[in-house]
Amino acid sequence: MLLLQNFFNQQDSSLLQLIVAGVIIILISKFFILPFISSKPFPSKMTKLKVGDQAPDFTASDKDGKSYSLKDFADKVLVLYFYPKDSTPGCTKEACSFRDNYEQFTEAGAVVVGVSADDADSHSKFSAKYRLPFTLLTDNKGEMAKSYGVKKELLLIPGRSTFIIDKNQKIALIHTSLLNAESHITESLKVIEKLKSQ
Repeated sequence: MLLLQNFFNQQDSSLLQLIVAGVIIILISKFFILPFISSKPFPSKMTKLKVGDQAPDFTASDKDGKSYSLKDFADKVLVLYFYPKDSTPGCTKEACSFRDNYEQFTEAGAVVVGVSADDADSHSKFSAKYRLPFTLLTDNKGEMAKSYGVKKELLLIPGRSTFIIDKNQKIALIHTSLLNAESHITESLKVIEKLKSQ
Protein backbone atom coordinates (compact mmCIF):
# COMPACT_ATOMS: atom_id res chain seq x y z
CA MET A 1 0.00 0.00 0.00
CA LEU A 2 2.92 2.34 0.70
CA LEU A 3 4.10 1.76 -2.83
CA LEU A 4 0.71 2.85 -4.20
CA GLN A 5 0.61 5.88 -1.88
CA ASN A 6 4.01 7.08 -3.09
CA PHE A 7 2.89 6.41 -6.62
CA PHE A 8 -0.10 8.73 -6.33
CA ASN A 9 1.84 11.40 -4.43
CA GLN A 10 3.68 12.32 -7.59
CA GLN A 11 2.60 15.65 -9.05
CA ASP A 12 1.90 14.46 -12.59
CA SER A 13 -0.70 11.68 -12.43
CA SER A 14 -1.21 10.56 -16.01
CA LEU A 15 -3.64 8.08 -17.51
CA LEU A 16 -0.78 5.62 -17.90
CA GLN A 17 -0.05 5.79 -14.18
CA LEU A 18 -3.71 5.11 -13.38
CA ILE A 19 -3.69 2.08 -15.67
CA VAL A 20 -0.53 0.73 -14.07
CA ALA A 21 -2.02 1.26 -10.62
CA GLY A 22 -5.17 -0.58 -11.66
CA VAL A 23 -3.13 -3.52 -12.91
CA ILE A 24 -1.20 -3.63 -9.62
CA ILE A 25 -4.45 -3.65 -7.63
CA ILE A 26 -5.90 -6.44 -9.81
CA LEU A 27 -2.76 -8.58 -9.41
CA ILE A 28 -2.68 -8.07 -5.64
CA SER A 29 -6.35 -9.02 -5.40
CA LYS A 30 -6.02 -12.08 -7.63
CA PHE A 31 -2.95 -13.60 -6.02
CA PHE A 32 -3.07 -12.45 -2.39
CA ILE A 33 -6.68 -11.65 -1.49
CA LEU A 34 -9.10 -13.86 -3.46
CA PRO A 35 -7.37 -17.18 -2.62
CA PHE A 36 -7.90 -16.50 1.08
CA ILE A 37 -11.51 -15.30 0.97
CA SER A 38 -12.89 -17.99 -1.32
CA SER A 39 -12.50 -21.73 -1.20
CA LYS A 40 -14.08 -22.12 -4.63
CA PRO A 41 -11.76 -22.64 -7.62
CA PHE A 42 -11.70 -20.09 -10.40
CA PRO A 43 -14.21 -20.98 -13.10
CA SER A 44 -12.78 -22.98 -15.98
CA LYS A 45 -14.25 -24.13 -19.26
CA MET A 46 -11.60 -26.81 -19.62
CA THR A 47 -12.47 -30.47 -19.84
CA LYS A 48 -11.99 -32.44 -16.64
CA LEU A 49 -10.83 -35.87 -17.74
CA LYS A 50 -10.38 -38.91 -15.54
CA VAL A 51 -8.96 -42.38 -16.02
CA GLY A 52 -11.38 -44.51 -18.02
CA ASP A 53 -12.78 -41.60 -20.05
CA GLN A 54 -12.75 -41.66 -23.83
CA ALA A 55 -9.81 -39.61 -25.07
CA PRO A 56 -10.86 -36.40 -26.87
CA ASP A 57 -10.24 -36.33 -30.60
CA PHE A 58 -7.77 -33.79 -31.97
CA THR A 59 -6.26 -32.51 -35.18
CA ALA A 60 -2.77 -31.01 -35.17
CA SER A 61 0.28 -30.82 -37.44
CA ASP A 62 3.90 -31.81 -36.97
CA LYS A 63 7.04 -29.93 -38.02
CA ASP A 64 6.60 -31.06 -41.63
CA GLY A 65 2.98 -29.98 -41.84
CA LYS A 66 1.62 -33.52 -41.64
CA SER A 67 -1.75 -33.61 -39.91
CA TYR A 68 -2.53 -36.10 -37.15
CA SER A 69 -5.72 -37.01 -35.31
CA LEU A 70 -6.54 -39.50 -32.59
CA LYS A 71 -7.74 -42.11 -35.09
CA ASP A 72 -4.21 -42.29 -36.54
CA PHE A 73 -3.19 -44.04 -33.33
CA ALA A 74 -6.01 -46.59 -33.24
CA ASP A 75 -5.00 -50.00 -31.86
CA LYS A 76 -1.85 -48.47 -30.36
CA VAL A 77 -0.96 -47.20 -26.92
CA LEU A 78 -0.43 -43.45 -27.20
CA VAL A 79 1.78 -41.44 -24.85
CA LEU A 80 0.52 -37.90 -25.38
CA TYR A 81 2.59 -35.45 -23.39
CA PHE A 82 1.98 -31.72 -23.16
CA TYR A 83 4.94 -29.51 -22.29
CA PRO A 84 5.42 -25.73 -21.90
CA LYS A 85 8.07 -24.74 -24.48
CA ASP A 86 10.78 -26.05 -26.77
CA SER A 87 14.41 -25.74 -25.68
CA THR A 88 13.69 -24.66 -22.09
CA PRO A 89 15.63 -26.59 -19.41
CA GLY A 90 12.76 -28.66 -18.00
CA CYS A 91 11.24 -29.43 -21.39
CA THR A 92 14.61 -30.37 -22.86
CA LYS A 93 15.26 -32.71 -19.94
CA GLU A 94 11.83 -34.30 -20.37
CA ALA A 95 12.18 -34.71 -24.15
CA CYS A 96 15.66 -36.22 -23.80
CA SER A 97 14.40 -38.61 -21.15
CA PHE A 98 11.63 -39.77 -23.50
CA ARG A 99 14.31 -40.12 -26.19
CA ASP A 100 16.66 -42.13 -23.95
CA ASN A 101 13.83 -44.48 -22.98
CA TYR A 102 12.22 -44.52 -26.41
CA GLU A 103 13.14 -48.15 -27.09
CA GLN A 104 11.25 -49.26 -23.99
CA PHE A 105 8.15 -47.45 -25.22
CA THR A 106 8.32 -48.89 -28.73
CA GLU A 107 9.01 -52.41 -27.47
CA ALA A 108 5.82 -52.13 -25.42
CA GLY A 109 3.93 -51.06 -28.55
CA ALA A 110 3.56 -47.43 -27.47
CA VAL A 111 3.83 -44.30 -29.60
CA VAL A 112 5.22 -41.11 -28.02
CA VAL A 113 3.87 -37.73 -29.16
CA GLY A 114 4.77 -34.35 -27.66
CA VAL A 115 2.50 -31.30 -27.81
CA SER A 116 3.22 -27.61 -27.24
CA ALA A 117 2.21 -24.23 -28.64
CA ASP A 118 5.54 -23.85 -30.46
CA ASP A 119 5.41 -23.54 -34.25
CA ALA A 120 6.75 -26.00 -36.82
CA ASP A 121 10.09 -24.22 -37.18
CA SER A 122 10.70 -24.34 -33.43
CA HIS A 123 9.76 -28.03 -33.30
CA SER A 124 12.07 -28.76 -36.22
CA LYS A 125 15.07 -27.13 -34.55
CA PHE A 126 14.28 -28.71 -31.17
CA SER A 127 13.95 -32.20 -32.70
CA ALA A 128 17.13 -31.85 -34.74
CA LYS A 129 19.26 -30.45 -31.93
CA TYR A 130 18.38 -33.22 -29.49
CA ARG A 131 17.77 -36.00 -32.04
CA LEU A 132 14.23 -36.65 -30.89
CA PRO A 133 12.83 -39.80 -32.53
CA PHE A 134 9.17 -39.02 -31.87
CA THR A 135 6.57 -36.63 -33.27
CA LEU A 136 5.99 -33.12 -31.90
CA LEU A 137 2.63 -31.48 -32.63
CA THR A 138 1.79 -27.79 -32.67
CA ASP A 139 -1.13 -26.60 -30.55
CA ASN A 140 -0.76 -22.90 -31.23
CA LYS A 141 -4.34 -22.00 -30.26
CA GLY A 142 -4.34 -24.19 -27.17
CA GLU A 143 -7.33 -26.21 -28.38
CA MET A 144 -5.77 -29.59 -27.61
CA ALA A 145 -4.62 -28.47 -24.17
CA LYS A 146 -8.12 -27.20 -23.44
CA SER A 147 -9.84 -30.39 -24.58
CA TYR A 148 -7.50 -32.46 -22.41
CA GLY A 149 -7.83 -30.12 -19.43
CA VAL A 150 -4.19 -29.06 -19.34
CA LYS A 151 -4.25 -25.88 -17.30
CA LYS A 152 -1.70 -23.11 -17.18
CA GLU A 153 0.45 -22.92 -14.07
CA LEU A 154 0.40 -19.57 -12.23
CA LEU A 155 -2.05 -18.44 -14.94
CA LEU A 156 0.86 -17.94 -17.32
CA ILE A 157 3.01 -21.04 -17.84
CA PRO A 158 1.56 -23.78 -20.09
CA GLY A 159 1.02 -26.97 -18.14
CA ARG A 160 3.06 -30.16 -18.21
CA SER A 161 0.76 -33.19 -18.35
CA THR A 162 1.05 -36.69 -19.77
CA PHE A 163 -1.84 -38.87 -20.90
CA ILE A 164 -1.58 -42.58 -21.62
CA ILE A 165 -4.30 -43.57 -24.07
CA ASP A 166 -4.90 -47.31 -24.44
CA LYS A 167 -5.70 -49.28 -27.59
CA ASN A 168 -9.40 -48.58 -27.08
CA GLN A 169 -8.54 -44.88 -26.98
CA LYS A 170 -9.49 -44.52 -23.35
CA ILE A 171 -7.44 -42.64 -20.75
CA ALA A 172 -5.24 -45.02 -18.75
CA LEU A 173 -3.10 -42.41 -16.98
CA ILE A 174 -3.15 -38.68 -16.25
CA HIS A 175 0.10 -37.42 -14.76
CA THR A 176 0.72 -33.74 -14.07
CA SER A 177 3.95 -32.30 -12.71
CA LEU A 178 5.45 -29.01 -13.87
CA LEU A 179 8.72 -29.26 -11.95
CA ASN A 180 9.48 -33.00 -11.97
CA ALA A 181 9.71 -33.46 -15.74
CA GLU A 182 11.33 -36.89 -15.63
CA SER A 183 8.51 -38.32 -13.52
CA HIS A 184 6.37 -38.29 -16.68
CA ILE A 185 8.59 -40.97 -18.20
CA THR A 186 8.75 -43.25 -15.15
CA GLU A 187 5.00 -43.03 -14.48
CA SER A 188 4.21 -43.65 -18.15
CA LEU A 189 6.38 -46.76 -18.31
CA LYS A 190 4.71 -48.22 -15.21
CA VAL A 191 1.26 -47.95 -16.78
CA ILE A 192 2.41 -49.15 -20.20
CA GLU A 193 3.92 -52.28 -18.66
CA LYS A 194 0.56 -52.98 -16.98
CA LEU A 195 -1.27 -52.48 -20.27
CA LYS A 196 1.21 -54.78 -22.00
CA SER A 197 0.40 -57.61 -19.60
CA GLN A 198 -3.36 -57.27 -20.05
